[in-house]
Amino acid sequence: MTRRPLAAILVAASAALALAACSSGGSGDTGSSDDASASGYVTEGKFTVGTGEPAYFPWVIDDAPESGEGFEPAVAYAVAEQLGFSADDVVWVRTTFDQAIAPGPKDFDINLQQFSITPERAENVDFSSPYYETTQVVVTIEGSPAASATSIADLKDLLIGAQVGTTSFDAIESEIAPSAGAQVFNTNDDAKLALQNGTVDAIVVDLPTAFYLTGAELDGGKIVGQLPATSGGDEFGLVLAKDSPLTADVTAAVDALRADGTLDELATTWLGGDAAPLLD
Repeated sequence: MTRRPLAAILVAASAALALAACSSGGSGDTGSSDDASASGYVTEGKFTVGTGEPAYFPWVIDDAPESGEGFEPAVAYAVAEQLGFSADDVVWVRTTFDQAIAPGPKDFDINLQQFSITPERAENVDFSSPYYETTQVVVTIEGSPAASATSIADLKDLLIGAQVGTTSFDAIESEIAPSAGAQVFNTNDDAKLALQNGTVDAIVVDLPTAFYLTGAELDGGKIVGQLPATSGGDEFGLVLAKDSPLTADVTAAVDALRADGTLDELATTWLGGDAAPLLD
C-alpha cells in the first residue's frame, strides 16, 4: 500500500493524539507518580528512548535522534505512535552500549543501538521482537592483506577487529577464529581508525554500517564479504528493563509495524544497500 512520509505521519499523529489526550486518558496522558510506577514508564505521559553517545549514521543522522532522521529514530517514533504517544512526548536519553544491557534499573523505556538479541543478554534485560535483521560483514581498505581475501581461510592469519561486546566481535571469534585472536576496540570509530592506519587488516561490522564505512568514511574502503553463519539472522531488538511491564506492549507495537510493512519501508529509506558476497 502507499504510505505517507514519516514527517507527515508524525504531524498527523501529534494532532490526533493531542485531541485524544483531552478526552480518553490513554498511554500518553500525564498522571501521578503512582500511575507512572504502575504503568512501567520512566515518566508518566512520556516515552523515554535511549540511544548511544554518540549515535552513528546511518542509524541516526547527525547524532540528533530527536529529529526523527535515521532508521532507529524513525523506528522509535513509529513505536511511540503505536503506543499512543505523540512525537512531542518522546524524550531521548544517552547511554553507552554496555550500560543499556547491564542488569539493574534503567532511565529509559526502550533503548536501541543495534542490540542483537542473545540468550546471554536476555538474562539481564528484556527484548522486543526484532525490528531489523542483518548480517556481519568483513570490511577492509585497498592495499590491505585482506583486500584479496575470498574465503574464511584467507583471513585466518590476519588481524581482524571489532567493537567489544558486540555480535560483530563474537562473529570474529566464532566464524573466523584468527590465529592472533579478535582485536578489541571500544567503539566502531576506534576500529575504523585502526583499519585506516594499518593497525589491523580488517574489521567486522553489520551490513548497513559496512556500506556507510566503505562509501563515506574509509579511504579506499572495501567490503570483503559477509560471514556465513550470520547470513540469515542477526536480529536487533529494542532493549527494556528486565521484566518490564512494557515489554508485551512494545513487542506488539513492533509486530504491528512489521506486519503493515512500516519496518521494511523504513529500512529501505534509511539503510538501503545491496547484498555483500558470502565468504566460505
